[in-house]
Amino acid sequence: MGGGRIVAGCLAPHPPHLVYAENPPQNAPSSEGGWEQLRWGYDRLRASLAEVEHDVLVLLSPHWQTYVGTHLLGLPHFEGLSVDPIFPNLFRYTYDMKVDVDLAAAIHDEAAAAGLDVHMMTNPEFRVDYGTITTAHLTDPAWSKPLVVISSNRSRHYYSVEVMQEMMAELGKATRRAIEASGKRAVVLASNSLSHRHFTAEPEVPEDMSHEHITSHAMHLWDMRIIDHMVGGRAQRLLDEMPEFTEQAIAETDGGGLTWLMHTLGVPSYPAVLHGYGTVIGTGNAVVEWPAWKHEEAVA
Repeated sequence: MGGGRIVAGCLAPHPPHLVYAENPPQNAPSSEGGWEQLRWGYDRLRASLAEVEHDVLVLLSPHWQTYVGTHLLGLPHFEGLSVDPIFPNLFRYTYDMKVDVDLAAAIHDEAAAAGLDVHMMTNPEFRVDYGTITTAHLTDPAWSKPLVVISSNRSRHYYSVEVMQEMMAELGKATRRAIEASGKRAVVLASNSLSHRHFTAEPEVPEDMSHEHITSHAMHLWDMRIIDHMVGGRAQRLLDEMPEFTEQAIAETDGGGLTWLMHTLGVPSYPAVLHGYGTVIGTGNAVVEWPAWKHEEAVA
């Protein structure tokens, strides 16, 4: 078919606290708010994405962890109850989601042709991970767009960050080729935090923001360095420093999502837009957009 394109790429973190704080009807627990800097960042991201037509959200989550190849959701509909295993007091979310199976299969086929080990998830009882659900909800609370959901192949644990990057680079390129051949306009989402050192205890009132801050000054410095590369249009520099960042900041980039995202976008040299930065239980989270539709020549 051809004529498809990626209209935007986003770093879209998934702390369940952000959904909890907004009290949507799908989530059982009740909150008094909190984490406003990140939630306002998502407000700005949604307003920006509303400016450009798109047909599908393509999302890679580090909490769908697969150890034999990369998997993609392969049925048109999934529904169920998602309970966060660490924060069941905050996140008990009833989800009902649509999947673009045709595009998922096309990404599978492109990745397989590139030599990657890929599989389609066709178990109707499969429980979708909370990272996928949280990022999808915060990006599109109405669930108006179908999703393509990609697992995190934990090659870093068997090999190294460098091997993970090589595999995610190939997966990102395959994702881009499949989208371009599909005729669809896609937003691609990397669902991960930056620095990822958690607090070990939760305050009595989880949304009490007087307890919220970055875990350490070292984590703050790493987050600011990586964000500076993003907004400075230095995606290749970001990728060059990814192994050290992942190790030193215990970053959630170990799941490969940010590396995959950079390669779906063709390793962009134009600046990203920082919509918001904030901490959640000590972890650093940034809501960032690469508005590819405004820089089509740069990513051609």
